[in-house]
Amino acid sequence: MRIKTLASHIALAMGTTLSFAPVLHAADEGQRAGGLEEIIVTARKREESLQDAPLTVSAISQQRIEKFDVTSLEKIAALSPQFFVGRSSNGSGAQMTLRGIGSSSTSIGIEQSVAVVLDGVYYGQGRVLNEGMFDLAQIELLKGPQSLFFGKNATAGVISITTAKPTQEFEATAKVGYEFEAEQTRFEGIVSGPLSDTVGARLAVRYSDMSGGYFANKSTEQPYNAFDVATSTVNPYIAPADNRDAPGEEETLARLTLTVDPNDDLSMTFMAAVTDTEVSNSSWNYTHFNCPGGVGGLNPNLSCGDNFVITQNRMPAPLANSLPYARSNGDLFNLYESYSLTANVEYRIGDNFTLASVTNYQDNENTFGLSGDFQSFPTATFATEKNAWNAFSEELRLTSDFDGDFNFLVGILYQETERTFDQWVATAGLMNSAAPDPSLVHVASSKSSFTDGKTISPFFQLNWQLSDTVEVSAGARYSDETKKSEFVHPYNNPGLGGIWRENEVARGDQSFEEWSPEATLSWQINDDILGYVAYKTAYKSGGFSNSGIFSADFMGGSESDFLFEPETAEGFEAGIKSTLLDNQLRLNFTLYKYTYENLQVDFFNSPTFAFITLNVGEAATKGFELDLEYAPFDIAGLTLRGSVAYNKAEYDDFISPCWGGQTAAMGCDTTVPGTNGTPGQDISGSSTAMAPKRSASMGVSYDGSLGNGLSYGIALDGIYSDDYNVSAFANPHAARDAYTTWDASVYLAGTDDRWEVKLLGKNLTDEHIVSGVVDGPSTPVAGGEYADQLGFTSLPRTFAVQLTARFR
Repeated sequence: MRIKTLASHIALAMGTTLSFAPVLHAADEGQRAGGLEEIIVTARKREESLQDAPLTVSAISQQRIEKFDVTSLEKIAALSPQFFVGRSSNGSGAQMTLRGIGSSSTSIGIEQSVAVVLDGVYYGQGRVLNEGMFDLAQIELLKGPQSLFFGKNATAGVISITTAKPTQEFEATAKVGYEFEAEQTRFEGIVSGPLSDTVGARLAVRYSDMSGGYFANKSTEQPYNAFDVATSTVNPYIAPADNRDAPGEEETLARLTLTVDPNDDLSMTFMAAVTDTEVSNSSWNYTHFNCPGGVGGLNPNLSCGDNFVITQNRMPAPLANSLPYARSNGDLFNLYESYSLTANVEYRIGDNFTLASVTNYQDNENTFGLSGDFQSFPTATFATEKNAWNAFSEELRLTSDFDGDFNFLVGILYQETERTFDQWVATAGLMNSAAPDPSLVHVASSKSSFTDGKTISPFFQLNWQLSDTVEVSAGARYSDETKKSEFVHPYNNPGLGGIWRENEVARGDQSFEEWSPEATLSWQINDDILGYVAYKTAYKSGGFSNSGIFSADFMGGSESDFLFEPETAEGFEAGIKSTLLDNQLRLNFTLYKYTYENLQVDFFNSPTFAFITLNVGEAATKGFELDLEYAPFDIAGLTLRGSVAYNKAEYDDFISPCWGGQTAAMGCDTTVPGTNGTPGQDISGSSTAMAPKRSASMGVSYDGSLGNGLSYGIALDGIYSDDYNVSAFANPHAARDAYTTWDASVYLAGTDDRWEVKLLGKNLTDEHIVSGVVDGPSTPVAGGEYADQLGFTSLPRTFAVQLTARFR
């Protein structure tokens, strides 16, 4: 999808919030100022107006991205009702949910149901949250199943992000910004322009550093008594307090883009990107928002509630000097390093065909040291981990462009992936001075796992214009996948008593095949109104839970415990798109219902430190969305925009694990099918996670001129969310109240926008928004209580100032 003109200040035309509108100056006496700008999209891999595209899609323009600093998935979520992003410390690193459908964060083997596509390339790992999403041209949010054009893992929707390309004339931009809450300074530089008549280049670099953070770490020094099983002696250590505010991020991003257009028929774009991001704590946003008695189950000095406070200690010195990848000073950390190479090529074959190729190689590594109980208390759990992901993909598409009533698209995707996972855990104070390697002396258990995958996925779409006003589109994607996986505990401390299987390899040799068809009927009722109805399906790959635990008697006690089945979606949506009042009002309505089979979820059993990866029997989402945008002729520069949505997402068939502390009297009165007697509950009819029934957006913006070349703008955007449950297992203690947030932006710009001063305020109501949850490890500690609820918490109120200089 792209925005037709860089002058358009178009935002989230469907289902999101308000944006700046352009100031349109009359070129002649007959032209009127104001009104809506046209948005051109390629959501069906062909250019068409947003109002002519029969699907639910929202767009954030380059101007809106810059004005509101929309440079991460969390910032997209902050502007988009029904879209939640929870950043987690371990597992996949993220929980992304759209319309109440998403993927658990605790298993690194589960790919996201909300697919992230960057410059036409699929990024399936949750760690994509750390990628360098800056200097962007546009962002698109597509809701509901999107398998046909965006691949195997787009069951809930797609976030498609496109970076900025070289400009036709030379320009350079320098930015410096400061955010006051985290004491973050950021520098950004962009140089763009032609190198010759056929070659353009763009280099974008960003560096930022926080002196503080958004969350206060109020840990206190704690004893760590290590019991040596080899000598039966206790070694008294100290876990030092860590009073650094979190996350204390330092980030370096760079991207080089080259465009080569040797003739009218051939267009090539080459991109190379690097990301290096480090934070002072992998679990920097884990807040205890609900605990029995209002205090931490392991630390009575921890006050639980809606606050932006964490309590996590540094590692004791002996652990810091022995655990693989630990920092020698005991600091907690998370280091993400990645690079990617992408080539997009389009070749026009005669008058009727276009051949497109998207080639990508991506490689990332994530390393961390964390406090595994997420609160300050004696003899806590600490862990280090290193996981890596690399993928090569090639997609070819052939598209027709006949003058007649029939056209087609046919393509194929080939992908090879490799994931490696290694983890070392120190828990219960166990040590073994007789361990076979010095790095294992303080390790209670280690894990090692890998998955190698291969995908071949052809797809096609046929478009038939039945008349001047009616079009039928039908297509399908076929996915053929193989995954080869292994998991092993290379070492377990003898003090564990054999509860985890040592040096016994769990293997998975999986093959999946699936057809995902879809069809759409659209009717251009008149020049201003389009109606459509669509049938869609989607498929998400099954897999292997690389970050699980191979227990002697947990679940089935076999390697099948690591396997989970594919997730599928099927359903309908219908919509009306209208442009009214002589192009002053855009009004769109969508009605949908989708059923999900084998929805993939992962459960962390807090008392036993065990993981269960499951497939939900059936879940469903249904609802409607109404979106509008109004840009009056009479007040050029003014835009009013808003949306209302109703979404009911619930389980139709799910025997889930019981939440921590749940008793038979509370509904924990059965067992989870396919497990070794795991206590279960029937939560059929309960809401899925992150599924508020009602949500809305509202706002107003105005751009104007002060004369003498000066311009200014102001915008106020709000989002309302109904109450919801963060837990995927109907834990009543994870329920959250309704909230409303407001973001504001004010700028003053000089002649030809050569300089700009901008003020940004986000989450001005200082809402404590929780976008994911896990039960606190080792809680509950007493019968009749529930586990501490640890939330993946969004940022508090922030204020920032940014200065921009442009050179042309």
